[in-house]
Amino acid sequence: MNSFLRTFRDLELQSTGKWFGLSALIGAISGLGAIAFDALGQVISHFLFVVPTGFPAAEAAGEKQWFHVEAGPLNPWWLLGIMALGGLASGLLVYIWAPEAEGHGTDAAIDAFHNKRGAIRARIPLIKTLSSAITLGTGGSAGREGPIAQIGAGVGSLLGKTLKLSARDRRILMAAGMGAGVGAIFRAPLAGALFAGEILYRDADLEADVIVPAAVSSTVAYSVFCFSLPPEMRFVPLFGREVGFNVTSPLELLPYTVLALVLVIAGAIYINGFYWTRDVFRKIPIVPHVKPMVGAILAGIVGLGVYYSFGSNPDSMAVLGSGYGTLQKALDASESLAISLLLTVAVVKMLTTSLTISSGGSGGVFGPSMVIGGLLGAATGRVFHWWMPWLVTQPKAFAIVGMAGFFAGCARAPFSTVIMVSEMTGDYRLLLPTLWVATLCFLLGSRWTLYEKQVRTRLDSPAHRGDFIIDVLEGMRVEDVYQRDVRIKTFPESASLDEIVHEIPRTMQRYFPVVDDNNKIIGIFSSDDVRSYLYSDLIWKVANARDVMNQNVVSVSPEDDLNTALTRFTALNVDELPVISPHEPNELLGMIRRKETIAAYNRKRLEHQRQVEEQEA
Repeated sequence: MNSFLRTFRDLELQSTGKWFGLSALIGAISGLGAIAFDALGQVISHFLFVVPTGFPAAEAAGEKQWFHVEAGPLNPWWLLGIMALGGLASGLLVYIWAPEAEGHGTDAAIDAFHNKRGAIRARIPLIKTLSSAITLGTGGSAGREGPIAQIGAGVGSLLGKTLKLSARDRRILMAAGMGAGVGAIFRAPLAGALFAGEILYRDADLEADVIVPAAVSSTVAYSVFCFSLPPEMRFVPLFGREVGFNVTSPLELLPYTVLALVLVIAGAIYINGFYWTRDVFRKIPIVPHVKPMVGAILAGIVGLGVYYSFGSNPDSMAVLGSGYGTLQKALDASESLAISLLLTVAVVKMLTTSLTISSGGSGGVFGPSMVIGGLLGAATGRVFHWWMPWLVTQPKAFAIVGMAGFFAGCARAPFSTVIMVSEMTGDYRLLLPTLWVATLCFLLGSRWTLYEKQVRTRLDSPAHRGDFIIDVLEGMRVEDVYQRDVRIKTFPESASLDEIVHEIPRTMQRYFPVVDDNNKIIGIFSSDDVRSYLYSDLIWKVANARDVMNQNVVSVSPEDDLNTALTRFTALNVDELPVISPHEPNELLGMIRRKETIAAYNRKRLEHQRQVEEQEA
């Protein structure tokens, strides 16, 4: 084992074989983790929730159902009791052994990438698997993306720590694990790879370094997970095979634009409500271990209220659990669902999801967001079909577009969401309206995000602190910063050491150019170079500037960018450089200081921050 670790550590960091091997290993482990997570959730759901309560456990068409049971009469007291016990068990697991596993998981993985050098404790994948399986299995309104993302991220981080890789490499492996988990559990390998790079940032930015490793890990994880399914279900999209929707006219983009506005408004309500609920639960004066139980009980009461208000309609119970069964029906036969039911379930699921997760329960927000957006889209499509049937001929298509648009706006991840929804539904013919709506939602919903730990761009990420000094300085010139020659003290080559010793204390300079009779620079010395002569005054009258100076003058010109200057400062470990005319050889124009270069960078950064604050205002 030790020789194996040494072999990997000794390989060149950018080695294709190394990255491929590590990413594939993460993908295989994450794929197995996804299988275990899915199986454990179904076992808990069947034996501890569906059978005792009679809960209608409909799922997506492409979902492997390990158990099948006909929904019986719903037992409300059993439902509330089991949800309460599930919330308590999840809370105890999380807050005793791994408090960072609470909530929706993806935020914790994002935080680890930006602020914790890609470090996630080894116990997190196990605790997150157990606690999230309990939350989801006992009726909590949550999704699987957050848990599996954190589980995959934990695998990548653990592998990076085991191999003693650098913080940068650990971050890449951690992100690759996120992509692997998402690609496997949602059967969307391409989207998983893009998700890993896109979900880290709030603005339109991408962590390009993680895309290729995440693509490898996501592909392997997807393959491992799919081969655990029956042969007839392998590589089948989560919501079934291609459903054949089309765009019949460019004019359809008009009602899709209205859908985008609906989704943005709903997203703002959802996100603000989600974090308002979290703040309320944080203020409740009880130990955090039992708060998920309180949230689960309240979610159960709300769910029962909706269930009985719709005459015990099982589709209304999508406000609890995954809700995928009702979303599947909206995709297949939305006409069988009343518009009032679609809207009610979408709105109430915002509340039950907030109660489940914001109270400290463990689960993701992707699944509920898909259901909310899909049902809002289906309802909007039905309204437009009733109003203008000649234009909107396929109202069910609005459900697919709504799924993508809602999460793209809420999660600030438009491209991975568009691809993910297309892979989950097996239909790419709606790319035009899906991309249109997702882009509008992303732009119009820029003030809100479900993931608080996202930073705006790589420029704002502590993980990239220092990376962008060069990028910023490349757009700035030496001529904007350096001190002109009128402020520079120079010495003629004939100046005696005695003159130099007595002149240096009268100036704040540390570096002194030496010039010839034509005022051309021929060398340079520092105050440190003179120090070695201070205790031998016998040679002060004999030695001159030429004896002290260094003839190998490293300089910059006014046309050089500040990146060039900074590189030379660093290479020579000096604080000042002479600025030489690019047109006249050895003509001294002035001096540039390292601290002025850094000050110019800081001013640019402050200017950028002010621009961001003005945009937010």
